[in-house]
Amino acid sequence: MSTKKVIAQDAKYIIPTYKRNPLVLVKGKGTRIWDIEGQEFLDFFPGWGVSGLGHCHPNVVKAIKEQAEILLHVPNNYNNILQAKLAKLLVNSSFKSKVFFANSGAEANEAAIKLAKKWGSNKGKYEIVCMLDSFHGRTLAAITATGQHKYKKGFKPLVPGFKHIPFNDISALKEAINRKTCAVMLELIQGEGGINVATEEFIKAVRKLCNKQKILLIIDEVQTGIGRTGKMFAYQHYGIEPDIMTLAKALGGGMPIGAMIAKDRISSVLGPATHASTFGGSPIVCAASIAVLETIKKEKLLINSNKMGAYLYDKLVCLKEKYPVIKKIKGKNLMLGLELSIKGEPIFQECVKKRLLINCTQGNILRLLPPLNITKGEIDKGVDILDDVFTKIKKGR
Repeated sequence: MSTKKVIAQDAKYIIPTYKRNPLVLVKGKGTRIWDIEGQEFLDFFPGWGVSGLGHCHPNVVKAIKEQAEILLHVPNNYNNILQAKLAKLLVNSSFKSKVFFANSGAEANEAAIKLAKKWGSNKGKYEIVCMLDSFHGRTLAAITATGQHKYKKGFKPLVPGFKHIPFNDISALKEAINRKTCAVMLELIQGEGGINVATEEFIKAVRKLCNKQKILLIIDEVQTGIGRTGKMFAYQHYGIEPDIMTLAKALGGGMPIGAMIAKDRISSVLGPATHASTFGGSPIVCAASIAVLETIKKEKLLINSNKMGAYLYDKLVCLKEKYPVIKKIKGKNLMLGLELSIKGEPIFQECVKKRLLINCTQGNILRLLPPLNITKGEIDKGVDILDDVFTKIKKGR
């Protein structure tokens, strides 16, 4: 089929909940992806961060193939060897806890919200304080927790029991907490919100305040987790631990998985029949996730994330010095954003024409989430394309 025919079929049969770009992607390998016409693209935003090891990493593909010939699905009223193994790997990489598996980041956040409310129910606590400009998913409770009005339009009444305060504002948080508060929920880097980074001072103060008020700290690591920021989890940069952490995206290496990790003293309130997910933690998805975690360790990708993140940042600084429309470089390691003084969409579209895939969020933030195993040569090529595009914009062409 041609691009035109696929787009026409898509328009005829699929509910248009996505703003589609006119590409039909059919094959991927590492940082490269190809469309149906055979054009090759350099992917600096693989799967919205899902393909953290690049497209079709051989270790992940091998694990999926082998498991597909053994067993695809196990109902969660039976034990699952790979689910237990993956949970152990996650706990050993984070903090003493237990794990609940789902299929996505939104589902992981729903589980976290339910757990927090269940934990607080016998104390009369049910309110959750969230951050403005945050993003926690598209389900009803998740968009209520999200601190951006555009995602809530047309879906009222929303779920009661949520408050929103400015990010990095500890005074506002102190004012928002009351006897009904059961938890504070936040991202350490607001990806969809514009690559806004939590300050160390703020996070340490939040942890201290949660301890003092005896409320839970929920950290959404759906985008920052699994090595994206140079550590396995972004909270490890801050010298604190959350009570609940949520994961998804890069955990499955391309397969759909979400995970909620909660400290033992909290997780125990979720007993049988209090929460469930039919497909959560299936053998084939767990096999892929185990391969992701083992590959990160074996190939020393946290080290590479730090090195290449610093290298990419320096290259972007050079661009900023060259082009005044770049106001600020935001983010950490391989989760970076260019804040512009102009609209970002035309730049995004020009990058696509030059076969570089990135993202534009909040209208003027170019978002880059290249895979953890990216090389200097690939970074050079991507930044050269950005350089060409900004030159064209500067000349008004």
